[in-house]
Amino acid sequence: MKTVRISLNSIDKVKSFVNDLTKFDVDFDLVSGRYVIDAKSIMGIFSLDLSKPIDLNIHTESESSVAEILGVLSPYIIK
Repeated sequence: MKTVRISLNSIDKVKSFVNDLTKFDVDFDLVSGRYVIDAKSIMGIFSLDLSKPIDLNIHTESESSVAEILGVLSPYIIK
């Protein structure tokens, strides 16, 4: 599992983020405080406080998959 911090501070960002995640056959969780939701759920994402950075857990052991996913998600990742 790999964890990165992301920012989803607009509606358009949330929609494009979910569209990008659905390209992968991997499980993703968003963690904000004590809440853990499916990152592919737009309704779930909007239930979180999007004004703060959120942790994204990527559930895969394949390093090549992680590298590809991080490449696609780079616009959302906080460096």
